[in-house]
Amino acid sequence: MRKYDHYKSVPKFPFEIGTKTRKPKSIAVVDEGNCTGCQVCVPFCPVDCIEVDEFSNGNSPINPVRIRYNECIGCSICSTVCTKLTWDAIHMIKIAEFEEMFPEIEITNTFEKSNNNTEVIEI
Repeated sequence: MRKYDHYKSVPKFPFEIGTKTRKPKSIAVVDEGNCTGCQVCVPFCPVDCIEVDEFSNGNSPINPVRIRYNECIGCSICSTVCTKLTWDAIHMIKIAEFEEMFPEIEITNTFEKSNNNTEVIEI
C-alpha cells in the first residue's frame, strides 16, 4: 500500500522576511466572506504582508486576514496554503485586473518598510 503525503504540496516556512524588488504579475486578495480568520497563511508569507483585519465589520467572531497590497510580491504561497490547509479564501488576481478593479490603490515596483509607512488599504 502506497503512503500518501497530504502536505507534500504545502510550501515551507520562509527562513527570513524579504521585501519586494519588482512589481508583481498578480496580487493576493482575501475573500472576506470566505475567510475564517484562522491565520494559517500568516507565517508562510515571505514578505510578512498578511495581518488580521482589526476593523472588519462582518458577523464572524474572528476577524479575517487582509493583505497589505503594496508589499505583496505575488508569490501565491498564501493562496496555496489557504487552499491546501484551510478554506480557499485567498485568490490571486492579475495585476492589470486588480488595478482596473481598484484604481485608487497604487502598486509600486518596490517597497521599503519604515516606521512611517503603516498604511493599510481597505477594499
